[in-house]
Amino acid sequence: MATTLEVVLLYLLAAVLGVVACRLLKLPAMLGYLIVGVLIGPNALALARDSAGVRYLAEFGVVFLMFVIGLEFNLPKLRSMQRLVFGLGMGQVVLTIFGAVLGNVGLTWLYALLFERTWELDWQGAVALGAAMAMSSTAIVAKMMAERLELESEHGRRVMGVLLFQDLAVVPLLVLIPSLALGGGDLWRTLALALGKATVLLGLLLWGGQRLMRWWLTLVARRKSEELFVLNLLLVTLSLAWLTEHAGLSLALGAFVAGMLIAETEYKHQVETDIRPFHDVLLGLFFITIGMKLDWRAVLAEWHLVLVLSTLPVLAKAGMVALLARAFSAAPGVALRTGLYLAQAGEFGFVLLTLGADHDLIGARWISPVLAAMVISMLATPFIILGSDRIVMKLSATDWLLQSVQLTSIARKSIRTSAHVIICGYGRSGQNLARMLDQEHIPYMALDLDPDRVRQAAAAGQSVVFGDAARLPSLIAAGLARASAVVVSYHDTASALKVLQHVREHAAHVPVVVRTIDDSDLERLRAAGATEVVPEAIEGSLMLASHALALVGVPMRRVIRITRDARDARYGLLRGYFHGADDDTTEDLQQERLQTVALPPGAPHLGSPLGELALHALGVSVVSVRRASGQVVPGADDLTLAGGDVLVLSGQPEPLALAESKLLRG
Repeated sequence: MATTLEVVLLYLLAAVLGVVACRLLKLPAMLGYLIVGVLIGPNALALARDSAGVRYLAEFGVVFLMFVIGLEFNLPKLRSMQRLVFGLGMGQVVLTIFGAVLGNVGLTWLYALLFERTWELDWQGAVALGAAMAMSSTAIVAKMMAERLELESEHGRRVMGVLLFQDLAVVPLLVLIPSLALGGGDLWRTLALALGKATVLLGLLLWGGQRLMRWWLTLVARRKSEELFVLNLLLVTLSLAWLTEHAGLSLALGAFVAGMLIAETEYKHQVETDIRPFHDVLLGLFFITIGMKLDWRAVLAEWHLVLVLSTLPVLAKAGMVALLARAFSAAPGVALRTGLYLAQAGEFGFVLLTLGADHDLIGARWISPVLAAMVISMLATPFIILGSDRIVMKLSATDWLLQSVQLTSIARKSIRTSAHVIICGYGRSGQNLARMLDQEHIPYMALDLDPDRVRQAAAAGQSVVFGDAARLPSLIAAGLARASAVVVSYHDTASALKVLQHVREHAAHVPVVVRTIDDSDLERLRAAGATEVVPEAIEGSLMLASHALALVGVPMRRVIRITRDARDARYGLLRGYFHGADDDTTEDLQQERLQTVALPPGAPHLGSPLGELALHALGVSVVSVRRASGQVVPGADDLTLAGGDVLVLSGQPEPLALAESKLLRG
């Protein structure tokens, strides 16, 4: 008999190994928890038993999951998306449950006709199963859409609206499913009583709860004790969960209400940070216990059922969501993408399936095949999303036409523009850059995926179009080959690497400047061809230091020089400046400046190390060298010169002229 410590160590070891394996394979951590649950469970290696104590502890994973959902509940956001949430989202959930009930009726009739035996699932079980199948994976879909910059796209907004309603629908479903287990005349009486109690309790909590919660959290926060604040969060969450459970409802409902009450206070973000460790660990434990229910022998024995449940519900759900999206005025391509993104099972599906099984609504022979099918559908989701463009192109001719029209509109705006700057992303940074370029009369073309922002900016006469900068056709249409520079103004390393790859392969001569939060990805971006990487953290620290120095009495000239020297040390391209027509004062002519020299194929020193030229003897230093591939490298002495290299030289006018003559004429 294993001790409590041994059980805890086993669960922790299994969780760590499962999460590490999934991270290496770039899969959601939840799948790792499910898989290790299967392996250590009683139906495989039998290293752990599904004890009542562990199950009860795992329930708190659902409690904290519902707390986080309540914390993210945002009434203004809900109102702005109400047509998508309560139209498309509600339609998807209701129709999925209704479809499961109809399918169950059909199978009952078919079994009686063909096999002369009774189908083992009644309509209450079909409702519970349909509710579980109606859920989609917020964790997988939202993460992938964020990586693909699709959250603000037409299909992205619809997908997020449906996911938001699914999260909200869990609350009444947690009340409905236990009531279904009663059956007969007691069903409607119990259901009405549960809904009545939920309405009264929620009304009382929400009516005066927000003021009380703000007062209480403020009182606790004034003690300035982090551990007291965390203990208070646990007390509030678990107290409300206990209250709703003793009212005949569920633990998760009380946690959801606690999250909603805190969401309206100024402590929301601190609470979210503090509660995250409890949420992640306990939810991981919940998914391990779910995996332990999966019997691989039953899956093998019912492999044909697993195959059917892995394909038919996914196809039916994708088709139904696509038709619903079309009914809500989505274009065919947008509707198809929405259906493909929402076709899989979700985290709450496991919660509802377990609830149905615990109340004997779903027979034991169904649990393993259904669980296996849900896991398979979630494993397939990343591949479905990655291949969604090809699928939609084959199924929808109008989507190809709409994309062509979009690219044509980009090309039409950029066709007469050359030596312009392509701005990838038109958020605050992109807009500030655009204003500065306008002041200097430098043309630009901005690409952004927020339709509202694009519409408003275009109406104001700014040169911005709807397009994905991470896609090559959009960059080509924006005049990449004719551009003087590309600027990635948003901090998304994965997307920036795609942009750099496209520029390196199709317009290696165009320099690229990339914005990042810090310098953690600096080397990756430079190796991918970034001319310069601008980390916000470093720029923020420079401004912070300059203000602090000025406030403590350091002369402003010295502050400016210190800041400039720090930038010179950080950014190779800012050491000195490039001379222009407006730099005509005596002081300007005597200062160091930058000058570029491009080496043609017949230059005399090609193949020689840079140090052999002894340019430093002339009073000239090589700041950097831009290779023909677009990669920028430091001007080291052992660097071998090649045709197409562009050298950035720093020095005074006369030495620069001598250095240029030496490089080009020998």
